[in-house]
Amino acid sequence: MLCFVTGLGSNAAMTDDPARLLRSLFDAALDAVAAARCVPRHLPPPPGGRTVVIGAGKAAASMAQAVERHWPDGLTGVVVVPYGHGADCARIHVIEAGHPLPDEAGAMAADRVLAAVRGLGPDDLVLALISGGGSALLVRPAPGISLADKRAVTAALLRSGAPIAAINAVRKHLSAIKGGRLAQAARPARLCTLVVSDVPGDDPATVASGPTLPDPTTTAEARAILARYRIEPPPSVAAWLASAAAETPKPGDPMFHVDKAAIVARAADALDAAAAAARARGITVTILGDAIEGEARAVGEAHARLALDAARRAGGPQLILSGGETTVTITGAAGSGGRNSEYLLAFGLALGGAQGIAALAADSDGIDGASQAAGALWRPDSLARARALGLDPAAMLAAHRSGEFFARLNDALVTGPTRTNVNDVRAALIAADRRWSGATA
Repeated sequence: MLCFVTGLGSNAAMTDDPARLLRSLFDAALDAVAAARCVPRHLPPPPGGRTVVIGAGKAAASMAQAVERHWPDGLTGVVVVPYGHGADCARIHVIEAGHPLPDEAGAMAADRVLAAVRGLGPDDLVLALISGGGSALLVRPAPGISLADKRAVTAALLRSGAPIAAINAVRKHLSAIKGGRLAQAARPARLCTLVVSDVPGDDPATVASGPTLPDPTTTAEARAILARYRIEPPPSVAAWLASAAAETPKPGDPMFHVDKAAIVARAADALDAAAAAARARGITVTILGDAIEGEARAVGEAHARLALDAARRAGGPQLILSGGETTVTITGAAGSGGRNSEYLLAFGLALGGAQGIAALAADSDGIDGASQAAGALWRPDSLARARALGLDPAAMLAAHRSGEFFARLNDALVTGPTRTNVNDVRAALIAADRRWSGATA
């Protein structure tokens, strides 16, 4: 469904540097979903007993900081984040571990998290801070499955092009902590789960594979997903998925109780903030949706067609926004970059040299796939500059070298870890007269 937000229609609001404007809109999107802004208003009242904070994901450290700043004394806890995503906390211990492939640090962190919630009583509160990335970070394989076997299945799923909901359905059934099992370990304490959502549809049970929420997926679905993507699981994984013990706690289970579960930040919040910032500059905004999925290059080509259609229409400057999570199916050796740079290179190629269109595609967590960039920027002269450098954009796209392409142009968007994660933000900016009056570099 399309959502149209009409701006003031002032061409003077446009800038001679579309990349600078796009970056300012991306910054507005990130600010809207920062933990310091989103977490405090969702905090529950303190309990009569102890408060234990646990968490996992790319936003977990910043969420923990927000809790510490708004919570009275008597707070302890542990959260796990990817390497480089830590933050200083006084009362909550922050552990860094491997992502997207789990490692031994993640396994030890999962044990610390499980230990933190055991032995609590009904007057105690477990405050779970969950965000995207937690699936790889909370790694405690199910009985009989080694960490190496878990890593092998995860790597195959990440290369397969499967959507995140399917990947996490499998992960839940290979874990001793995800898919609601962490909540079982915390009984009989009260449980409040706060979620920064990075999944299309904002199902809190899917984010980080839902360690504190009941799981609507089944072992049969997990087996079917592996078969659909032609992934041959290691014998230990196949044996576990064939057992009754692999089934996760289900919604409606009378033994499963969650006092509160709330999404505190989501992709729609980020897109709305970017739209508001653009509208204030006199730009008409079209929001395609916050849950777009599909192969990155196919989505990029489709969005380029929309941008070309917008450029053909009369009127003031326009912006096309979208969010969600595309996928990249790796064929052959993996290159550099991720789904956002791949989307953007396909987008740029599909423009066919059209002027007056610039774009940004970036992951809100600051990391786009196998790169140090959040994503990239497309400028009206990107193709010309690439060819002047002797680059072959189509060949680089086919070889999954989109990250290298934008790095060579100095158009990789490098933010570092943002410590939030509502997935991808994509923006295409169309000038009113199909060109910008000044230099675009």
